[in-house]
Amino acid sequence: MSYDSGLAVRLACRAGELRTQTAGLAHGNVQGNLAILPAALADDFEAFCRLNAQACPLLGRSEPGSPHIPALGADLDIRSDLPHYRVWRDGVVTEEPYDIRHLWRSDLVAFVLGCSHSFEEALLAQDVPLRHIEMDMGPPAYRTNIPTVPAGPFSGPMVVSMRPLKPADVIKAVQITSHFPKVHGAPIHIGFPEDIGITDIGRPDYGQPVEIRPGELPVFWACGVTPQSVIQAIRPDFAITHMAACMLLTDLRNEDLAKD
Repeated sequence: MSYDSGLAVRLACRAGELRTQTAGLAHGNVQGNLAILPAALADDFEAFCRLNAQACPLLGRSEPGSPHIPALGADLDIRSDLPHYRVWRDGVVTEEPYDIRHLWRSDLVAFVLGCSHSFEEALLAQDVPLRHIEMDMGPPAYRTNIPTVPAGPFSGPMVVSMRPLKPADVIKAVQITSHFPKVHGAPIHIGFPEDIGITDIGRPDYGQPVEIRPGELPVFWACGVTPQSVIQAIRPDFAITHMAACMLLTDLRNEDLAKD
């Protein structure tokens, strides 16, 4: 099946036909990270996103109890339209289902956050190689010692994604991704992972490791998996997120997120 649009990917997920990571699917469409929380926490979480916009760039928010966000897609159901989910209870992952319709409640609010998969399209267009895409997986992600700005109960360490690049490609990557502030923007750190609290680059907290070859530098971008790190830190009684690299495909277009 051809996954050439956001709708095609969503319908495939809804039908149970797509259960894999989404990097490289629906070329040109914006992909989003997912965080679902009880309504009592929703306003504080939105404030947290606004204060930490590089890690948590907010693309859309649902009404309480609604699984739809019309601004992101006319035919979109948060409960079924991602390949894989994680269910959290008291800060611990208790389920990793492919569909959450059986868990939906009238008080749940869904948030969709910008994803680095969007700027990766621009990097590839400028011949910046991305090894994780060559390996058909998402980029590895790591919890850091970089604090987020608290809002209400929400606080915790930032998560970053990593892509190994040669120095010349690092320069190009900084220039290109700086034009995409709504999907994390420019890197927050280059080289020296220990400086941001990463003790073993070969053991990511999310996803699979990617080889860093001689002459390459690890380049780190703020990552929309940060809410999962925060959920672990503050331990809400219930939350749902996406599985790392298994994103929501929206009907927004990547070029619409780029600034001149």
